[in-house]
Amino acid sequence: MAPEHRYRATVRWTGDLGEGTREYRGYSRDHVVEIDGKPPILLTSGLSPRSDPGRHTPDDLLVAALASCHMLWYLHLCSEAGVVVTAYSDTAEGTLRLERGGGGRFTQATLRPHVVVRSGSLEVARQLHEEAHRKCFVANSVAFPVGCEPTIEPEATTGAGAKGSGPRDARSGTPSSP
Repeated sequence: MAPEHRYRATVRWTGDLGEGTREYRGYSRDHVVEIDGKPPILLTSGLSPRSDPGRHTPDDLLVAALASCHMLWYLHLCSEAGVVVTAYSDTAEGTLRLERGGGGRFTQATLRPHVVVRSGSLEVARQLHEEAHRKCFVANSVAFPVGCEPTIEPEATTGAGAKGSGPRDARSGTPSSP
């Protein structure tokens, strides 16, 4: 039997404004997610005018979970393959389609990782995104397609992102001679 891991979260509504849910507009959509030993996550609904725009939404967290899981697998695979990544960011996006009468579903998500590589093959770095996608627990659990459009660049071409100025040796990260 394959090993299983269980995760537990407590979701607690904090939006009672004194009258409970007596009226649709009479309560806040605020709630908190509590996971033992970790900081609480303050959430709200992303689609209600009664929402706090300063809080995360479940929809935000779904897209973030896809991007985070992919990144963690990708960094692991790069480490094993001898690809040294020095920077990684992802501007991920998901599309939620609403249905008449309420409800809806995510129809797709796209990850757009931007990776800076100090050493190792840029082609291998690009290919490892495919393997990371196949291994990602979250992407394997959702019922909509998740695309990945990576940008890979050597550390030497990052310009403002590189330490110091001028060209750098792609292996050591030190300034190269002009």
